[in-house]
Amino acid sequence: MSKVKENDTVKVHYTGKLTNGQVFDSSLEREPMEVALGQGQLIPGFEKGLIDMEVNEKKTITIDKQDAYGEVNEALFQKISKTQLPEDLKPEVGMGLVGSNAQGQEQQFRVAKVEEEDIIIDANHPLAGHDLVFDLEVVEIL
Repeated sequence: MSKVKENDTVKVHYTGKLTNGQVFDSSLEREPMEVALGQGQLIPGFEKGLIDMEVNEKKTITIDKQDAYGEVNEALFQKISKTQLPEDLKPEVGMGLVGSNAQGQEQQFRVAKVEEEDIIIDANHPLAGHDLVFDLEVVEIL
């Protein structure tokens, strides 16, 4: 039976959880994810976990935050005036926002804190600072 190796394209079902068991994503209710390994499409720990798996094999891996989305970067928090928001928007902690950077590229933020005149936005990936647990099942090696 062949095993997953670097640069293979695979179809995989997964369920991603925080270490407290909270599920943040799963492919079980949809088609398995198809991904080409070695292309930087996956977090490093997820890709490493697939190597040497066989078709129909299932396993659970724990990925240290360094091999996932890294530590929370305090430099990615920014204070902005509420006057920069649309008038009808009432910001709340945890709310997702989309803005543009200086180059005009869209960027996603989360509201980290709401103050009287300002809000603090967070551009870190929502899973930054967390170790992650994935249940994996290789469905096909293409």
